[in-house]
Order: sequence, then structure tokens, then C-alpha cells
Amino acid sequence: MKITEILRYTLAIFATCFFISCSKKDGPIINDELKGLQLVTTISNATHKIEFYTVNGRFQTGYNKVYFQIRNMNGTLMDNATASWIPEMNMTGMKHSCPYSSVSKKENSKSTYTGFIVFQMAGNDSEYWDLILNYSINGTNYSVKNKIPVSSAPRRVVESFQGSDGKSYILAMVEPSNPRVATNDMTAVLYRMETMMSFPVVENYKIKIDPRMPGMGNHSSPNNTDLIQGGDKMYQGKLSLTMTGYWKINLMLQNDAGAVIKGEAVTDTNKSSSIYFELEF
Repeated sequence: MKITEILRYTLAIFATCFFISCSKKDGPIINDELKGLQLVTTISNATHKIEFYTVNGRFQTGYNKVYFQIRNMNGTLMDNATASWIPEMNMTGMKHSCPYSSVSKKENSKSTYTGFIVFQMAGNDSEYWDLILNYSINGTNYSVKNKIPVSSAPRRVVESFQGSDGKSYILAMVEPSNPRVATNDMTAVLYRMETMMSFPVVENYKIKIDPRMPGMGNHSSPNNTDLIQGGDKMYQGKLSLTMTGYWKINLMLQNDAGAVIKGEAVTDTNKSSSIYFELEF
């Protein structure tokens, strides 16, 4: 074999190994970063247009996984931004925020950013949500603020209440978003309203669940597991759904000492807890 052929063969092996190594480390870049998503709204400032997406094409009460892209005015995608956001509800005579996450780059994407927002109430013509997005590109800071549409979810997926300890809480269902007849993974998020603009995660509580079918004699289901907090700060458990139809997921919130903060057990005389989620499929 000639020296030039050996060199060419060696370089090909090195390039292949380098590509595999990088692919394993970083993951493959998604070609269609918006696959499965629908546009909700576009807001803009003098420099950029920001397009917001969700799976169902809406912002609605409860947990919303949100994605966005930043484009300059000629349509070029910005792939090197750092961003943060603040949802702000404008009510008569007051303003408040809601629980929300930090913003990060969508996994295996170049120019799509993501996070979540938990809206505890819908907007209307006189009381509405603004979304403030602050971001930086190449050392230059930008900001955009605009009204966004937030509608009521078809079913009850978020609870805002005062507990027996006098503190205010927001509890929202994350999963199952596509329930099925099976034992489903169930996830929820729990926050305490510290101020009108601050909602820290509640640590080490327990969310007891009791799924019932009110239209079928209020029967329950076997093999449910109460929700406890995981490493991602979300509360996780198992939800058993034995048939299709309307389900009320009765909830009882306990603090880290086991005391009931909100919710009641379902009995023959008490058909529902005062806090619950709804599913229908």
C-alpha cells in the first residue's frame, strides 16, 4: 500500500471516530426543531421577532411547556442567545406573576429555546397576561414585552388555594398529557406563593391521589402510587386508569411532617376532595 493511501485511510478512520465521539457527546442535531409543535403567537421589538410554540398551539391554564425561536428582521434564526422571562398578569388595580422555569436550549437543537409556565388563571379583555422576554446576543441586551392569549384548559389541571397553614399554593398536573387505560406515570408541580411575583418550589411534601369515576358509581382503581418529589423537583407517582371516560383525580396535600395542608379523603358520604384534577379520554 502506498504512503498516500495509508495516510488517506488513517485520516478517514480519524474523521469517523471524531464524528462518532462528538455525536455521542452532544447528540444528533434535530433537522426539524419544531416538529409536533404549533405556533401560539409572535411578539417583536425593533430588532427581532420571537415566535412561541406549544404542542396544542395555545397558552392555557395549568402547566405549559413552551418553545420559542428568535429571528432577526430578515428571518435569520439566532442560535446564540441567553434568555429569561417573566409572565405578568394585569388585573384591576394590581399585578401578579405565576410559577415559571428558567429558559434553556431545547435538547439537540440549534436555535430553539424552551421552559415552562404555570398559568393559574385565564386572561380576558380587561385582565390579561403580558410576557416579558429579556435576552442577550453577542453581548448586547434586548427586551420585549407583549400581551399574550391565555385561555381556560378544557379540564381542571391546576389548583390555586390557601392551605391550613395560611399559605397560598399552586398545584398543577404535568402528566399524563395523553392518558391511556394502564398504569400511567403521573407528574405534578407544587409552588408556594411567597409574594405576588415570587413562587418558590415546595420541597418534600406528598400529594396523595384517589382517582374516581363519578359517572360510574364513583369507583376507584388499584395500584396507584402517591406523588413524591423527585430529583427534578417535580412530584412523581403512578395513576391507574382502568377504563376510558371522565376521571376526577382527588388530591390531598401533606407537608413534610405528614399534616394535611389541603384536601379530604373520599368516603361514602364525601364524594370528592376540595382539590382535584380532571381527565377525560
